[in-house]
Amino acid sequence: MFAAGYAGLFLSAFISATLFPMASEAILTAMLVGGFDAVACVAIATVGNWLGSLTTYAIGRMGNLATIERWLRIKPEDTYKYEQYARKYGYWVGLLIWVPIVGDILAVCMGLVRTPVVLSATMIFIGKLLRYIVFAVITLGIIS
Repeated sequence: MFAAGYAGLFLSAFISATLFPMASEAILTAMLVGGFDAVACVAIATVGNWLGSLTTYAIGRMGNLATIERWLRIKPEDTYKYEQYARKYGYWVGLLIWVPIVGDILAVCMGLVRTPVVLSATMIFIGKLLRYIVFAVITLGIIS
């Protein structure tokens, strides 16, 4: 039971960060309420979501803008706006990749402008980790 729960959390966190809307937070909440280990849940959700965002970043890094806008259904004006943020702030934008809706576009744009891979991955990881820690603390505070 625990292994399937953790695998499901990982999969939902990964998918939610790859341009397919899912609420990994709902699964995290259910697991925390169900008594799963909070540290393990936060770690697994963070790694899954981080790897999903790195996949989205890689799509941006490998693709061209016209293909990305067409396949991922990102409006050109959104791409332009968020690409400018990525150019201006570089890998620091990675701290905001967790923000719903715009986070996926930011990840793609970071790849498009070729922000440094290691620094970008580090900032994305930190942002994801902090988000899941805050979410878990709030959830555990409510249920205790």
